[in-house]
Amino acid sequence: MRIDEFLARVRDNGEYHSQEEAEQVSTAVLRVLASRITPEEAADLAAQLPAPLDDVLRPERGHPETFGREEFLRRVAERTGARPRTAEWDACAVLATVAEAVSAGQVDHLLEQLPPDFAELFGRLQPS
Repeated sequence: MRIDEFLARVRDNGEYHSQEEAEQVSTAVLRVLASRITPEEAADLAAQLPAPLDDVLRPERGHPETFGREEFLRRVAERTGARPRTAEWDACAVLATVAEAVSAGQVDHLLEQLPPDFAELFGRLQPS
């Protein structure tokens, strides 16, 4: 998927006013996701996303941090300047688009590294 297609889907999913807003939100959500998953998983995901979003997933860091969905959303809100409920909307818009843009196997690998309640953010049912 090309960057313009990815951002158009995020824009539609999140009902944003512009491609620029969709890009800002996408960057924020992916940066927080990158801090939560292993560098190897981030690299695998980056390989399936269009530039420049792939670079967002390749920050220089060590081990992934361990935090849950609420902290994830708090960090997204902090990066976007939004309220937590808006951050959830933003995360869903971006991560559902990621789930459409990459292979199902890649999404499965991501979800294996995240708590079960993250599945919903990717547009999937939470495992029982």
